[in-house]
Amino acid sequence: MKYLPIDSKLFVKNRVKFVAKMKSNSLALFNSNDIYPVSADSTLPFAQHRDIFYLSGVDQEESVLIIYPDAPKEEHKEMLFLKETNEHIAVWEGEKLTKEMAFTTSGIKSVFWLQDMDKVLFEIMTQAENVYINTNEHYRANVETETREARFIKKLKEDYPGHTYLRSQPILQRLRSIKEPEEIALIQQACDITEKGFKRILGYVKPGVWEHEIEAEFTHEFIRNRANGFAYTPIIASGNNANVLHYIENNKECKDGDIILMDVGAAYANYSSDMTRMIPVNGKFTARQKDVYNAVLRVKDAAASMLKPGTLWAEYHIEVGKLMTQELVSLGLITEDDIKNEDPKWPAYKKYFMHGTSHHMGLDTHDYGVLTEPMQAGMVFTVEPGIYIPDEGFGIRIEDDYVIQEQGEPFNLMAGIPITAEEIEELMK
Repeated sequence: MKYLPIDSKLFVKNRVKFVAKMKSNSLALFNSNDIYPVSADSTLPFAQHRDIFYLSGVDQEESVLIIYPDAPKEEHKEMLFLKETNEHIAVWEGEKLTKEMAFTTSGIKSVFWLQDMDKVLFEIMTQAENVYINTNEHYRANVETETREARFIKKLKEDYPGHTYLRSQPILQRLRSIKEPEEIALIQQACDITEKGFKRILGYVKPGVWEHEIEAEFTHEFIRNRANGFAYTPIIASGNNANVLHYIENNKECKDGDIILMDVGAAYANYSSDMTRMIPVNGKFTARQKDVYNAVLRVKDAAASMLKPGTLWAEYHIEVGKLMTQELVSLGLITEDDIKNEDPKWPAYKKYFMHGTSHHMGLDTHDYGVLTEPMQAGMVFTVEPGIYIPDEGFGIRIEDDYVIQEQGEPFNLMAGIPITAEEIEELMK
């Protein structure tokens, strides 16, 4: 891993929180992700399942975590099962975790090799009444590939059909949505790396640059600062490309007079950042571009101020919609008649601002969180309003990441990243 070691106290703390929510005489199992094939002998880079990482810090394939707090044997209360390393693996793939390294990483004393798992699992399954399995229940999940976790759960139920199976997701959705101070620091690190990438771009962009060249500049700055890479597929969208919300081709030339939407974020130690900024290709916004830009910025700032404990996500988005409606009227994009005749299920402002304003962020860019429950201190949300005007050849979105505080305004993790049109123009000179 490129990132610096994380103190195992974070993962110990996370397991303690999870155990506190478990029913008595229950065990919970968590698997690493697969390494996914491309074709022939090619594979995609390994990306660890965020749940096993959250609970153990282990960032390695073919790993299993079992938590059984009521186990009769002390050595079975917390266990890691890892792929046993050997000289051949060390030569061809590099060093894997030893038992000692796994303890340093996770704080878990009982570390076994995977070949011992069936025997240990049989012993503890004869003792436990309930089993927590870890299915993907994220509200945006659309999984077509059978994962390692899914295969494991299927076999477990076949081998042990008499147990009561429970879901770990309701616990994790709530625990992971409220960040520990150590997690906030890691997200801040990801945001700081994103800031370095953005400032690098400001001195690079000019007419004739291609979108993929900008992506390459971000890649260079991210990797040299120990990032995992991009937290998500980057969007570098110049001109009318900005009106395609998930534009990822990044293969067009940036033309004089256009503005570029850059929705990018570095990941550090598997924690995400999520930034969107707009810059003019020639270093100067037109009057119209600046008017729309400032309207979006006003909505972003006002929306951020609503991120407080007790706020309901659905009501928050209704209020943001009202703010955006007034800005669109001022810009001449919608009229009072449009508002009067709007469909309540698809308000008039949705013609130009069709996506949501905020989502949880953390180990996943669209992180865990129960959207029907009130916001709480320690949650991290993006704020990303936008106005998209295909008829005028540009779209604008601005995005920062915020931590909700017990009292007062939320803390902006991206406060150091230039954001006003005037700042950006000055830095691009």
